[in-house]
Amino acid sequence: MRRRLLIILGPTAVGKTDYSIEIALKYGSPVISCDSRQIYKEMSIGTAVPSQDQLSAVKHYFIHSHTVTELYTAGKYELEALDLINRLFDEGHETLVMAGGSGFYVDALVNGLDDFPSADLQLRDELMNRLREEGVESLRMELQKLDPESYATIDIANGQRVVRALEVCIMTGRPFSSFKTSQNKKRNFEVEKIGLTRPRDVLYDRINRRVLQMVDDGLVEEVRSLVQYRELAALQTVGYKEIFDWMDFEAGLVSTEGWGPTSPGDGPVTSLERAVELIQRNTRRYAKRQMSYWGRDKEIRWMEI
Repeated sequence: MRRRLLIILGPTAVGKTDYSIEIALKYGSPVISCDSRQIYKEMSIGTAVPSQDQLSAVKHYFIHSHTVTELYTAGKYELEALDLINRLFDEGHETLVMAGGSGFYVDALVNGLDDFPSADLQLRDELMNRLREEGVESLRMELQKLDPESYATIDIANGQRVVRALEVCIMTGRPFSSFKTSQNKKRNFEVEKIGLTRPRDVLYDRINRRVLQMVDDGLVEEVRSLVQYRELAALQTVGYKEIFDWMDFEAGLVSTEGWGPTSPGDGPVTSLERAVELIQRNTRRYAKRQMSYWGRDKEIRWMEI
């Protein structure tokens, strides 16, 4: 029996959820989510999880399946998703549908991860604190000195990627890149990737409108309910960070004193309107990075919708 995994990918807000449900209904498949944030049960609005109607249309996996209090990695996703996929194939499915925008999770599932050492959680906490206090630029410069190859190849705009690479360098005394084997693991099923695109102006308009809808749906209240978890890696996410920063200003924890138009960074987030603008901008930037990440993958069949 032919076993095929059909992966629907693309930038945030492009329309992966609706399209994947349409394809899943065609093949009688569930939808296997491949999103590094929608897995968290505490995060719904800011991660744009499928609506109840969408979740009712077909069975979804890896939506609200884990908690933010437990460290979750692409390596864990690889193991759990592979186990699920093989079980579903054994149950008689010939085509399974996966949907998501997390390129690293897709790569982990399709190609396998290299045998990196386990995380040093204390060191990671220290680096994450530096990321919050100093910004990603300081960590990037350190990574460039310790591992120029990783600096040149990973997404250095992604703070968590930089932290992980730097963590391995410091912990082992070896470059992060030295652990890469470039040997893809063999899977017992075929993989077909469909990438969804829209004209940039259309995609950016969808992003802007979706952020406004999130606020209307209660994003601020959701973020406020997660204040106790804000230091966790899962909450270092566009849509949450900006609201936390605005709440800090409202609480008097930060001020505009000493900051001007020529100062580095975005400065204090002094209003909800400013937080919304930053979420929209940062989400657009994230979408652009997603497309750059996938641009190297020649196996993706792109389709404009």
